[in-house]
Amino acid sequence: MDTATASHTLEDQDREVILAVRDVTVAFGDQVILDRLSLDVYRGEILGFVGASGAGKSVLLRTVLGLNRKQGGSINLFGVDTDKVTDAQRVQLDMRLGMLFQHGALFSGLSVMENVQVPMREYLDLPKKLMDELARLKIELVGLPANAANKFPSQLSGGMIKRAALARALALDPAIVFLDEPTSGLDPIGAAEFDELVAKLRDTMGLTVYMVTHDLDSLFSVCDRVAVLGQKKVLVEGPISYMLTVEEPWVKSYFRGKRARQIDPAALHNNVSAGAVR
Repeated sequence: MDTATASHTLEDQDREVILAVRDVTVAFGDQVILDRLSLDVYRGEILGFVGASGAGKSVLLRTVLGLNRKQGGSINLFGVDTDKVTDAQRVQLDMRLGMLFQHGALFSGLSVMENVQVPMREYLDLPKKLMDELARLKIELVGLPANAANKFPSQLSGGMIKRAALARALALDPAIVFLDEPTSGLDPIGAAEFDELVAKLRDTMGLTVYMVTHDLDSLFSVCDRVAVLGQKKVLVEGPISYMLTVEEPWVKSYFRGKRARQIDPAALHNNVSAGAVR
């Protein structure tokens, strides 16, 4: 990190970094999407990742997951440089990651139970009876009724699709879960319930959550920290209380603009200094 980057707090320095992105550059042809971007994600936190549409949020997510090639920099997962792993080690890393895609991405020809079992079939060699039991456990874990197991995606509501996709993301008991716009398309009540579910799973399972979102309610209610993508880098990062003090134009407009939450300044935390400006 350059000298323009403010230091993290001692509290951050003492926490375990589960995902470390360092000076990552991603380009498609001559178009540079991410330019020497750096970001840390700490074990056990819920990180909200925001930015303008088209800024490259999904590009970074796909790059971390190994779906996009990068032109520079490094990505470390659980202390392991992903550029230096063997195929077998990459499989072991992949088994510790869970992914919920924006629209669920469930297989339409498979039941909910069969969708949840897809990662099990890909990575594990288990008897069908055991897979059925594990799938039912995950389905129950995300708050779906037991009879949802044999339904197909076309028979589910939008909220149920999100929960089924989350059950699949949790199929292998991952250490970190990536959520891409998890509350998009949900009504306010459904979105709030999904946020509560994510927070509960984090607390009970010890998950780390990396959440790409535009939902201010999610950022305020469940995210421990927020990172803002802009100008091809992480512009600013810190708790919501810090975001509400930042004068960078896009950040100010997003968190304190006309459609932002009306916040009582007296309710802000005293940890404003925990933010880091890049």
